[in-house]
Amino acid sequence: MRSISVSLLAYTLAATVLTITPGLDTALVVRTATNEGSRPALWCGLGIVTGRLMWTALIAAGLGVLLTASQVAYTVLRWVGAAYLFYVGFRLLSSPRTHFSDEPTSKRSTGGAFSRGALTNLLNPKVGIFYVSFLPQFIPDDVPVAAYTVLLGAIHAVLGFIWFILLISATRPLVELLRWPAVMKMLDRITGGIFIAFGARLALASNAR
Repeated sequence: MRSISVSLLAYTLAATVLTITPGLDTALVVRTATNEGSRPALWCGLGIVTGRLMWTALIAAGLGVLLTASQVAYTVLRWVGAAYLFYVGFRLLSSPRTHFSDEPTSKRSTGGAFSRGALTNLLNPKVGIFYVSFLPQFIPDDVPVAAYTVLLGAIHAVLGFIWFILLISATRPLVELLRWPAVMKMLDRITGGIFIAFGARLALASNAR
């Protein structure tokens, strides 16, 4: 029987590697940091973290089992998520920004960044399926499964937010370069391309999961 300490250590190491692996969340936070500033980027990261926590809670409550077992539920959420990624991606490609706003960050901009981060995460059923298949590997015997699942999800969320803070801090020395219109347009288009690629991957994902 695996001890709780061994389980948590193994999970934390695995989750750390997964956290720093470049992906959609990383691209979104970096793009927000360079184009909108540190504060909106932090809110975007908080939105992503909130999405992860909500997925964890849903998995603990049993929705993950539904997504795994129900083809209809999985397919509907998959297509909604793909449509959202396509929408955001095409907006970035068609209307990239050409200037950096020096105006104080408003509640509206931080709220928009938070929503963008949360929706990108919540509308991706692969996150739920991933948690269903990944988290149980680190749950020891004789522990409350739902509570322990939430704990593992919280650890992943904390690791993610720490990583986002490091990414945001890394953009500060480059902020003047990143203010250049050509650079900003390029970053928006690269991020838009990443969103569309992930949307296509999600839309074309195997029904067998």
